[in-house]
Amino acid sequence: MKSKKDSLFDTEMLPSDFVFDEKVANVFEDMINRSVPGYSTIISMIGLLARQYCTPGSNVYDLGCSLGAATETIRTQVPHGDYHLIAVDNSSAMVEKLKARLAPPVEGEPEIDIRCADLLDMNIEQASVVVLNFTLQFIPLHKRKMLINKIYQGMRPGGILILSEKIRFPDEQLDTLFVKTYHTFKEKMGYSKLEISQKRSALENVLIPESLETHKERALEAGFKAIDVWFQCFNFASLVAIK
Repeated sequence: MKSKKDSLFDTEMLPSDFVFDEKVANVFEDMINRSVPGYSTIISMIGLLARQYCTPGSNVYDLGCSLGAATETIRTQVPHGDYHLIAVDNSSAMVEKLKARLAPPVEGEPEIDIRCADLLDMNIEQASVVVLNFTLQFIPLHKRKMLINKIYQGMRPGGILILSEKIRFPDEQLDTLFVKTYHTFKEKMGYSKLEISQKRSALENVLIPESLETHKERALEAGFKAIDVWFQCFNFASLVAIK
């Protein structure tokens, strides 16, 4: 089921917060690919990392799975089927669309356990791989530490957390530079200045970015023995943390 073109913000509208509803679900694939530089590379490499770290008998979690891009690349790239693949999102529209578009597993691939749930209520158990792909940025700031701690506690030793986020820079000039460059990127991807402005306003109170240093400190405080950036383009980055 092909995604429709994202034109949700192409006409002037009253200010409102961004919501992952049915309208967003219908255009999400187009939206994310035109809005996040390097998104397809991130998705592909998530599969490659999962291939190396998914251990037999473990659980693999895609938390905030949206339409399941990371889930599907994990399922196709992990060479064995001896693991439980769990995809979770709190948007019923996203979950229903994922169920409708998901291809059945081929021989040797696991079924995908798709759940509509609040990530903060999830039990993380026996995890070898946990993915937070542009998800933590939508969790309230005061609850992020609790979520990362919960993930760490539910992981097997040697497991990995893959954390992709929009980021901010402590230096004001650099932050301004990368934001402006990102907006130019979006214009090159076909978005108008009106669309960019209105979407930014809608996300302002919903998507709260943090610095790379904050993400690293939080992971290390939770107990992860190492964390660093493996991909970055402008103000978007993906990190991997090892338990």
